[in-house]
Amino acid sequence: MRIVLASSEAVPFSKTGGLADVATALAKALAAAGHDVSLIVPHYPMISAARGVDPETFQPTGLSVDVPVGGKQITGSLLKTSLPDSSVSIYLVDQPAYFARGQLYTENGSDYPDNCERFSFFSRAVLEAARLLDLRPDIIHANDWQTALVPAVLEIEYGDVAGFEETASVITIHNLAFQGQSWHWDMLQTGLDWEYFNWRQLEFFGDLNLLKGGLVFADKITTVSPTYAEEIQTEKFGCGLHGVLENRRDDLVGILNGIDPTIWNPATDPALAKNYTADDFEIGKAACKADLQKRLGLPQRDDVPLFGMISRLADQKGFDILIESAEELLSADLQFCVLGTGDAAYEAALRNLASRFPKQVSATIGFDETLAHVIEAGSDFYLMPSRYEPCGLNQMYSLAYGAVPIVTPVGGLADTVVDCTPGNIKNETATGLVLAAYDGGELVRKVTEAVAIYANRPDWENLVRNGMRRDWSWTRSAQAYVDLYEQAITSRLSPLETANAERKETIKR
Repeated sequence: MRIVLASSEAVPFSKTGGLADVATALAKALAAAGHDVSLIVPHYPMISAARGVDPETFQPTGLSVDVPVGGKQITGSLLKTSLPDSSVSIYLVDQPAYFARGQLYTENGSDYPDNCERFSFFSRAVLEAARLLDLRPDIIHANDWQTALVPAVLEIEYGDVAGFEETASVITIHNLAFQGQSWHWDMLQTGLDWEYFNWRQLEFFGDLNLLKGGLVFADKITTVSPTYAEEIQTEKFGCGLHGVLENRRDDLVGILNGIDPTIWNPATDPALAKNYTADDFEIGKAACKADLQKRLGLPQRDDVPLFGMISRLADQKGFDILIESAEELLSADLQFCVLGTGDAAYEAALRNLASRFPKQVSATIGFDETLAHVIEAGSDFYLMPSRYEPCGLNQMYSLAYGAVPIVTPVGGLADTVVDCTPGNIKNETATGLVLAAYDGGELVRKVTEAVAIYANRPDWENLVRNGMRRDWSWTRSAQAYVDLYEQAITSRLSPLETANAERKETIKR
C-alpha cells in the first residue's frame, strides 16, 4: 500500500507534543510492515537546528510546490531526508516566510495570527508534493487541524488529477480541543469556494473551523484511543463538534497509540545511568533514581518514593488540582519532580514550591529530551491526573520504564492503566493507580496510597513488573491503521469494484 502521512511536526525535526512522536513512530511501523510510506512535514530550520539536527541532513529535491493561498500563489521548495534504520521517505516543505520561526504555532503565549494561512499553504503543499513526486497514494493520512484541509482539497479539487483517482483520506484527532478556528474571512486563505463555508462543512458558529472540514470530508476518522472515541461524541468532551462526530460515528475508530522501542526502551536507552529490564529492574531503577536525584539536587534517598511528571503545564494536565493540593501532598515523606513549560501561573507556582520545599520538590521549566528519559527511569511513580487525555504517551513510557502511573479514568489513560484493586492485584494485571474522580482530595488519597505501596516494596515491584511486561510497541496499532486504510479505500469504490475487492480478499485469505 502507498501511504502518505501529513503532519505539522515529527521527531527528531520538530515537536510540541505527542503528535510528533506518533507521526514518526507510525510511519516507521507501517514501513517495517512492508508498506511504501512517505511522511511530509514543514521545514522549521530554526527549530530543527535547536533540536540538534544537522542542516546537511536535508537534501534538495529540485522540486517546488506552487499553490493558491489567499488569492495569491505561494511557492515552497521540497527537501528530503531519512530516518536511521527505516525505509520511510521524509519530505519537508521549505517556505521561510511561514516556517522559519522560533516556535511552531505560538509566540509569547499567543497563536501566530497567520496560522490559518500557514497551514492552508502546507495542506495544499502536501497534495502538490505527492503529485510532483508521483507518489500515487492509496491513502493520505492527515493529522489534527494543521492538515485537516487535506481531505477537503483532495475531495474537491484532486479527484480527477492523475495519481489521485482512487486516493482515500483518513484524519486523526490527537486533541479535539485544538481545531484551527479563526474568523470567517480566513476562508479566503484556504483557496476553496465560499460555497463550502456552510454549517455542514467548514463553518462553525460563524467562524472557519479547519478541523471540522477535515472531519466532514475524510473517508475515515480516527482518534488515539477507544475510550476517547466514545467520549468525543458527548457534549462534555466533544468541544462543540460532538454532533459532527456522532453523525460520523460509523466512520470513527479509536486506535491506541504505541511507543517507539528504538527510542523508549530502558534496556537500551543511552540516557540512563544503568539499563534494565522487567527481570532485573531493582538494581537498574535504583541507580537511575540516584542519578536523577543527584541531577536535580534532591537528597539521594531510596527510602522515599519519587513522583515524576513531564507535561505541558495546563489545566488539561491536572495542574489545577495538583497545585491546590500540593501542601497536603508534601506533608508526606516523598519527593516530586516536574519537567515542562506552559501556563505562566503554573510555572510560577511550581518554582515557588521548589523554593519552599527544596528537599522535596524540583521544577525544571522548559524541555530537555534527555532529562525526560532520566525522569521516567528514575521515578518510582508517575503523576498524570489529566482532566481529559485523548491517548497520552507518558503513561506508556512510564509503564515501560517501571514508573507506576497515577492517572484519571479518561481517554487513553483508561485504556492503558489497570487499577490496583484487590482483584487485579491477585490476578497480576494491576499496573497503576486510578483516581475515582478529577478532584484534589482524590489525588491526595491516591498519592497517600502510593506511598504506602512503596513502603511495602513487593507490592510496588509487582506493579512495576506487570507494567514493564506489557507490549507497548506500534506493531498492533499499525495493523489496525492498515485495516482502516483498506476500509477507507473500499468505501470509495463503486459497488462492482467493492464486490471484486472483497472477492480478491477472500481468495487471498
